[in-house]
Amino acid sequence: MQTPAIALTGIGLLALICQWAAWRLRLPAILPLLVAGILSGPVTGLLEPDRLLGDLLFPLVSLAVAVILFEGSLTLDFRDLRGHGRTVRRLVTWGALITGSVATVAAHVLLDLTWEMASVLGAVLVVTGPTVVLPLLQTLRARAHLTQILRWEGILIDPVGAIGAVLVFEFVVLGQGQGAFSHTLSMFARTAAIGFGLGMLGGYLWGLVLRHHWLPQRLHSFGTLMIVLTLFTLSNTLFHESGLLTVTVMGVWLANMRGVPTQHIIEFKETLSVLLISGLFILLAARLTAEQLALLSWPAWGFLAILLWGARPLAVWLCTLGSGLEWREKALLAWLSPRGIVAAAVASLFAIQFEEAGIPGANMLVPVVFLVIISTVVMQSLLSRPLARLLKVSEPEASGFLIIGANPVARTIALKLTEAGIAVRLADNNWDAVQEARMAGLPVYYGNPLSEHAAQHLELTGIGHLLPLSPYRELNNLAVLHFEHILGHGKVFLLAEEDIRNARRHREQALEHLPVLFDGEATYARLSQLIEQGGELRSARMTDNFGLKDYCAIHDQRLLPMFSVSANGRVRVANTRTPLAPKPGDTLISLIHADSPEFA
Repeated sequence: MQTPAIALTGIGLLALICQWAAWRLRLPAILPLLVAGILSGPVTGLLEPDRLLGDLLFPLVSLAVAVILFEGSLTLDFRDLRGHGRTVRRLVTWGALITGSVATVAAHVLLDLTWEMASVLGAVLVVTGPTVVLPLLQTLRARAHLTQILRWEGILIDPVGAIGAVLVFEFVVLGQGQGAFSHTLSMFARTAAIGFGLGMLGGYLWGLVLRHHWLPQRLHSFGTLMIVLTLFTLSNTLFHESGLLTVTVMGVWLANMRGVPTQHIIEFKETLSVLLISGLFILLAARLTAEQLALLSWPAWGFLAILLWGARPLAVWLCTLGSGLEWREKALLAWLSPRGIVAAAVASLFAIQFEEAGIPGANMLVPVVFLVIISTVVMQSLLSRPLARLLKVSEPEASGFLIIGANPVARTIALKLTEAGIAVRLADNNWDAVQEARMAGLPVYYGNPLSEHAAQHLELTGIGHLLPLSPYRELNNLAVLHFEHILGHGKVFLLAEEDIRNARRHREQALEHLPVLFDGEATYARLSQLIEQGGELRSARMTDNFGLKDYCAIHDQRLLPMFSVSANGRVRVANTRTPLAPKPGDTLISLIHADSPEFA
């Protein structure tokens, strides 16, 4: 690459290709990003980050890590920690401490690192993170309570582990060159005081700004970003390297402050995260040298083995004592612990600072962390599902429905499916519609169902189908494209559109292979009109002497067959490719028109 413009453009295009590949292959994005960075850096020599960015490299990485840690901590709601059981609380506290301690000892013995550097490596590798755990859980389909434990551990360990890693790092940095342990402790206390104090004060004051709308909503996301960067820089100015702790504490404070609207901030950070994470990890992986990769000899692989098959099983076993989990369930929990984005970002930032300070062992930090990330993501992506089947902890085929929209049409259909014993979950960013759904007793997610926040918080346990019932065509089609890769082919459907010719002309080619819901003419407007005019969803049990044709005949064809539910709970959705053919014993769910002769 000859000029900075060409190099930066190439990084952006490469990042886009990696994100697309991850989406198509249903892999965590961090894996192709890191591989691309290694190939473009130490393998081919096409990208040299230090030469490209020079003195700007460290400030850019530092600011990017600050934003990533803030975004992770913004998801740490203490109510979630209380609501998901003693096992999760143990795993993110005692489990993290056990994992970090075992990793520290192993790093000191096997990798010949000083205790200080080994403790930093151990603290960094505590973090798993939702960006790698959640894609695995979507394909794993383990038992619901196991999915909940792993899901919430991945979400909560991100900021909790980051805080621990930053504190250990501060302690090690402040301990360098100090003659007395007491002096080091006092310096560490000063860092913690500035980090926690400035973080809580900044979080509280900015929370007031957001809560009272002293800033227009269109500036909430931009304003939050600038305040985060300002506090990070101010904290580092007041005391060296206290900024990461400050922004992490600020995020936790905002996440738990009542009445603070963070939804738009979270949505904005998702776009920013894709940009920062994609470029950052290509650059960080490209900084690896052939000499560093050569350090990954048998001691590094031995360290990886102890981390995976020693530290994690020990932590899970101790943290699940008295939990009532079977040994098979504990085995799956012990296997799943992939490392992700926060670990790579924090390790790379720490390594740069250690290298500048001349601390021995700094050159081992990044290659070992990248080895753990790539190995855990690859092995656990490939082997987790077969292991779950072998252990017999997989759920049967999911039959529930994710419904895009919480409008009257969506609520009416959801209530009838719930009455039939079918799990449903609605998703909408219309607050009034969400409130109506909650008042009706329906589980609903408030927000954009395609967002990164939804990937972390939209519960899909037991969900096997998608019904796009929003009045917005673009949202329906994007949801279909997004969730087909999660739920699989044949599990998502299109909603009919008003103008068939216009629909065919404008519909994306990627959607042409998908069937249209119900009779192919049931647009949102038509469904809404039928329900507003008094139409009702009713169930009818098919028998040997009373089938679908008989049911249609008594209603004079004034009905719309929608679903059939078998005796064992299997659901079939009427669509243009496979019309319903309910068997004796199946329950037929139909929308009966208000003018049906049998309507009463």
